[in-house]
Amino acid sequence: MLRLLLRWLLVLIVGIPFCVYIGAASLKSYLDTPLNLQADEKIEVPAGMSLTRLANQLADEGLLTLPQLFTAYARLTDQTAIRVGEYQLDAGINPRQLLDLLISGKVVNYQLTFPEGLSFKEWRAILAEQPKLTKKLSGLTVQELLQQLSLDIEHPEGWFFPDTYLYSAGDSDYDVLLQSHTRMRKILAEEWKSKSEGLPFNTPYEALILASIVEKETGVGSERGEIAGVFVRRLKNGMRLQTDPTVIYGLGDKYQGNITRSHLKQPTAYNTYVINGLPPTPIAMPGREAIHAALHPVKGKSLYFVAKGDGSHYFSATFKEHAQAVKRYQLKRRSNYRSSPGS
Repeated sequence: MLRLLLRWLLVLIVGIPFCVYIGAASLKSYLDTPLNLQADEKIEVPAGMSLTRLANQLADEGLLTLPQLFTAYARLTDQTAIRVGEYQLDAGINPRQLLDLLISGKVVNYQLTFPEGLSFKEWRAILAEQPKLTKKLSGLTVQELLQQLSLDIEHPEGWFFPDTYLYSAGDSDYDVLLQSHTRMRKILAEEWKSKSEGLPFNTPYEALILASIVEKETGVGSERGEIAGVFVRRLKNGMRLQTDPTVIYGLGDKYQGNITRSHLKQPTAYNTYVINGLPPTPIAMPGREAIHAALHPVKGKSLYFVAKGDGSHYFSATFKEHAQAVKRYQLKRRSNYRSSPGS
C-alpha cells in the first residue's frame, strides 16, 4: 500500500510540472502564432462590446482561433478592459499583440480639415461627408443644433476654429464641433488680452466679426494686417465698410457667383454698402491670423483697396487714387467687377 502511494506521489511530483510545462508551452505557442489575416485589416469595437463577444466574433470571421483560450489568458493577466474604437491589424499580428492593442486604445485616427474662411453651412456639409463620423446633428435646424450643443450663442457663424481635427470611428459631429468651438473661444480670449489700443469696437465678438471679413477679403496672408487697418480706419471715420463678402453672405442662396450693382443696393442686415458699422454676425470662420490682424491692424492712411488680379491688393489713401487703381486693375478686365471697399 505504501509503495502504491509512493508511486502515485512520484507521478504527481513529476507529472504536474510536466503538464504545467506543456500547457505553458502550448499557450506561448498560441499567443505567438500570427492571426489568420489575408492582408492588413481593420476591426471595430463598438461601445458595450465585451472581450468575450469580440473574441467569438473574430473566431466566426476566421481571424482568431481558440477564442476561449484568448479570453482565459486575458482574464489570467487582468487585461479584459478593451477600449472602443477601430483598430488596424497589421499582417503578422498575434493574439498577444492583439490583446495589447485592444487594451492600449491606439485606435485608427482620421483627419478632418476645415479651411479658414468657410461658412457654418459649408462646415456642416464637410461633417456630413465623413464616413466614420457618427451623425448626431444631421437634419437639425441651426437653432436645434445649438441647443443640442448647449452653446451660449445665438448664431453659429464664426464661433468654430478652422483647423485639422483628428477623430476615430464612434466619435460624432457633435464631438468635433464642441472641440472646435472650445478652441475658438480660447484663441479669441488670448488675442483679445493683447489687443491694440483705440480700436473702434468694444467686445471680442465684434473683433470676431471684423476678423471674418478680413479673412474673406485676404488673398495674400501678409496683407491681413493692412486690410484690417483699412476697415478699422473706415469705422473710426464713420465710413461704411463697403465690402463685397458681406453682401454675398447676406444674399445667401440668392447669390449665384456674380455680384451685380443691384445686389450692392439690396438692403440686408449684412450689406455693408447700405448699413453703417459692422454686420450683426461674422460671415465666416476666421483663423488665428485674421483674428490677430483685426486686433492689431497695421497703421497707415489707406482707406481703400482693390484686387490686382494676383491675389494681392493695391491700397489707396484717397478715392481719386483708388478710382485710378480700379481703372488700372479691374475695369479693363471685367466691367461688372466691384472692388472692396469702394467709394
